[in-house]
Amino acid sequence: MILKKRILVAPLNWGLGHATRCIPIIEALENHGFEPIIASDGAALALLRKEFSHLTALELPSYPIEYAKKGLFFKLKMISQTPDFLKAIKEEKRAIRKIVKEHAIGGVISDNRLGAYSNSVPSVIITHQLNVLTGTTTWITSRIHHIFIKKYSECWVPDVDNGLNLSGKIGHTFNESLNIKYIGPLSRLHKKAVAKKYDLMVILSGPEPQRTFLEDKLRIELSDFTGKAIFISGVVEPKEVITETKHITFHNFMNSAALEQAFNESELVVCRPGYTNIMDLAQLGKKAFFIPTPGQYEQEYLARKLKKSRLAPYATQTDFKIEDLHKADLYKGLKYVADDVKWKDLFCLFEGK
Repeated sequence: MILKKRILVAPLNWGLGHATRCIPIIEALENHGFEPIIASDGAALALLRKEFSHLTALELPSYPIEYAKKGLFFKLKMISQTPDFLKAIKEEKRAIRKIVKEHAIGGVISDNRLGAYSNSVPSVIITHQLNVLTGTTTWITSRIHHIFIKKYSECWVPDVDNGLNLSGKIGHTFNESLNIKYIGPLSRLHKKAVAKKYDLMVILSGPEPQRTFLEDKLRIELSDFTGKAIFISGVVEPKEVITETKHITFHNFMNSAALEQAFNESELVVCRPGYTNIMDLAQLGKKAFFIPTPGQYEQEYLARKLKKSRLAPYATQTDFKIEDLHKADLYKGLKYVADDVKWKDLFCLFEGK
């Protein structure tokens, strides 16, 4: 019997984006003869357990990430959590060493978990954040992030290295010491030719309390929406809960297959301009309206970038009104920017080639 090489896949539990963009990675590992083992915490771990119930799933230490209630204090809130953040990374490194030894791991793929690497096996970090935008302190936060990236064998950036990219200055740097590979955008979704069912799709994610703040606001605004809508709250719970009003169907969460169907059946999507959302929308060629998380520099930058490119409009969380959705008619919508990911070439790292 030939034993499959085990690869640990460890996404950050910061919203659901890091976990969902690991879904195609896990599927590709299985398709190329590896045995993926999942490691994360919280909602990210719960989601991947639902998607891959046949795989071993392990719990890692949680990162103490909580957003400020007001965007003005976003940076200050993040800085105040730095000691706990560094402590979690230290605990994570110990946990990874133990997992690698006990489960005979042959390689590690971390999605933005800064302590998920091993000195004894090839380790990869997946990140689009080569520049970590924090306003006037961007140069500091980016340099610190580079220190962590250099601890990995390779850095896989889910974007393309040309002008038709999705991440802009966030995912592109002149630092040649990071061993970067641009692998192309990652999405668990596929475009399908289906009839339109919904005029609007709302999909939420991200840390609290801002996820709840946006949900509450959109529920109020949608009371005046006259079309048919589907609303996914992005709260992963033991059971899927579906409620309906006259024109809106509410879901607490959806698995990948159902979510793919809903995306394809929807005319317009309202969501955060998180990078995973952007990759999904580009994969499907969808029109979108973005509402950045208050104070989050990266989402604000990406929203401005896409508006300037005439791809999608946006509004602040405070100012958004339901009538703003009409602005999407004036924009082109997102488009796919790359060929398929060359998994075989990437996975050579774990085969010593």
